[in-house]
Amino acid sequence: MEDLPDVASFSTKLKNTLILYHNIEDDKWRVAKKTKDVAVWRKASEEFNGYLYKAQGVVDDVVNTIIDHIRPGPFRLDWDRLMTSLDILKHFEENCCVMRYTTAGQLWDIISPREFVDFSYTVGYQEGLLSCGISLDWSEKRPEFVRGFNHPCGWFCVPLKDSPHQSLLTGYIQTDLRGMIPQSAVDTAMASTLTNFYVDLRKASQKA
Repeated sequence: MEDLPDVASFSTKLKNTLILYHNIEDDKWRVAKKTKDVAVWRKASEEFNGYLYKAQGVVDDVVNTIIDHIRPGPFRLDWDRLMTSLDILKHFEENCCVMRYTTAGQLWDIISPREFVDFSYTVGYQEGLLSCGISLDWSEKRPEFVRGFNHPCGWFCVPLKDSPHQSLLTGYIQTDLRGMIPQSAVDTAMASTLTNFYVDLRKASQKA
């Protein structure tokens, strides 16, 4: 096992980074994909040579239920078609942990399965919640997976003012998949993955 130097300051820095992303002006984003009820934008990441993606859509459920489906726990594997395994490696407190998870291959396996080890933190934000994460340089690796790296990522979930049983879910994702992959394949996969995320989450929410 590997220890983080200071969980409290690490968590605060991660939260503040996501709030900065959340306050980026609209004109800085470029549309990557739009469907009837999900919009995905992107801009150049300041963390690595790739994109920071922003996704947004309304989900017909209350904030706590939605975030319980997104953050590390028993619900996530039940509905997220991309995630193939999830293990909690270390618990710090109820809202803070280190998790290891694997993802399925994408684009007819042009992108092979990936493994990530992420620090995850969930905290109150305005009238809702923020669930955020960042990958760690975890030394234990499994040779059958390429180890990807998530730069600061997160999901803001707040109730709609006029309809408290619906929530606005806004995500910020910047994933370095690593390995030898054409950038165009990565960009195609990310936009589709984010729109599918909302489709699957809505289905799971309706069943709950």
